[in-house]
Amino acid sequence: MTEKRPVTRRGFLETAGVAAGAAALAPSAFAHPAIGNVKGANEKLNFAIIGPGGRAQAHIDNLLKFKKDGKLVDIVGICDVWDGNKGVGRGLYPSADKCGLKHDDKLVTKDYRKILESKDVDAVVIATPDHWHGRQTVDAMEAGKDVYCEKPMTHTIEEAKKVADTVKRTKQIMTVGVQSTADPRWRMANELIASGKIGKVMQGQTSYYRNSGMGQWRYYPLTEDMNPKTVDWKMFLGTDFGLAPDQPFNRARYAQWRCYWDFGGGMYTDLFVHQLTHLIQAMGVRFPRRVVGAGGLYMEYDGRDVPDVATVVADYDQGCQVIISATMCNDVQLGEIIRGHTATIKFGGSPGDGFSVVQQKIEGRPAPPGSNSGEGGEIVKPSQPKDDTTALWEHFLGCIRSRNPETLCPAELGYAAIATVNLGVDSYRQGKAYYFDGETGKATDADTSWAKKWEKVSHERGKPVHVLGWKADPLEGSTLKAPNYQKLEGDWVDGKDPAKV
Repeated sequence: MTEKRPVTRRGFLETAGVAAGAAALAPSAFAHPAIGNVKGANEKLNFAIIGPGGRAQAHIDNLLKFKKDGKLVDIVGICDVWDGNKGVGRGLYPSADKCGLKHDDKLVTKDYRKILESKDVDAVVIATPDHWHGRQTVDAMEAGKDVYCEKPMTHTIEEAKKVADTVKRTKQIMTVGVQSTADPRWRMANELIASGKIGKVMQGQTSYYRNSGMGQWRYYPLTEDMNPKTVDWKMFLGTDFGLAPDQPFNRARYAQWRCYWDFGGGMYTDLFVHQLTHLIQAMGVRFPRRVVGAGGLYMEYDGRDVPDVATVVADYDQGCQVIISATMCNDVQLGEIIRGHTATIKFGGSPGDGFSVVQQKIEGRPAPPGSNSGEGGEIVKPSQPKDDTTALWEHFLGCIRSRNPETLCPAELGYAAIATVNLGVDSYRQGKAYYFDGETGKATDADTSWAKKWEKVSHERGKPVHVLGWKADPLEGSTLKAPNYQKLEGDWVDGKDPAKV
């Protein structure tokens, strides 16, 4: 899993919009003009874990197994704001024990800056709450460290742009921990789309439905040893860094932070990012032009901020749409589908199911709704890795060794995903639809221009490339064939029949 595996759709890098410019994050305290030390195949890579919570334990397990198997990696540092609890198995000291580090080691700390100051650390795993991802990722790269950052890449769009810009400038190797990007189905589907196998792509859909009797994210236990004596609450908030407002210590806000806007984005950022990242990778699109979000708190009335039902609809300049939907109170999935004009790609419920390519029967008349369930077609089952997180890690380590920036989930892909879901969050919370400019990273209130643009394309049919400046591409341009009688269309001017003029 160490080979370079580029996305094949032509021109997406030009439309990715990772442009240099002023960043919203405060200047880093770790300005570092040089690239980090380039380690060869026979040199050990030293990692530090920043935020050893639940998800980070899987990363610790992978690194420890790599070490046990003789791969030249090690964990030399642990950073967490909480002392930890052996019963819970998370936090600073239990994680240090797991990694064979002494509690008084200088790299067992509650201040991540001490990790970044150390020349003994080559790379970091950032698995802190979302509101810290952007700051710590940028600081780490400025300090010459390579970065594995858990999804979502950042808490805000401005932070995501800053991360993408910093990757380009520092040349550090960075990946986002969306483990599904190690699944080869998405790249294989993209190759089929780019070669025109399903015609003009119209729509993609994905979902993340699940159910809980106690409320999503409330299953993270609260313990009495989570208190102001054991938790560096000020550092957790990051108020001095401009990350979250000052507020009294609260165990639920600490351990179940995904329920609150100050620290996360609920389903939008915790779950939608998983699905959206690989879907846009398959479709070959990146930044949306228009986004609207909807939903509400319809059942989980437990003091949370984030909704338990949510949907985001994103429209793209390439002339297609993405729908992402979820509820936390029902686990029947919407399914993952990419709809083209001549065929449909339908992904199985698990990676091993592969995907099917179902040809469309294009009618010359309206067909009844619901007559096509998308079943059958050609079944494609690419070989799957035994564990997607492990595969993501193996590829990342190979990229560090070779200095190949094309990780399985690079910063530009993480930027596109967080921009889309964050616009959905803002739309839901502000009651607005938004436009997004991928070149500048700026969002503006939507107006009537989106609909008018497509009306103009329709009225000047046959000229979509001229109107929108598109390149020839399977994703773009109409393939409709007008019936002969449509030649009778047109305005009668001065009583003259347009068909005879």
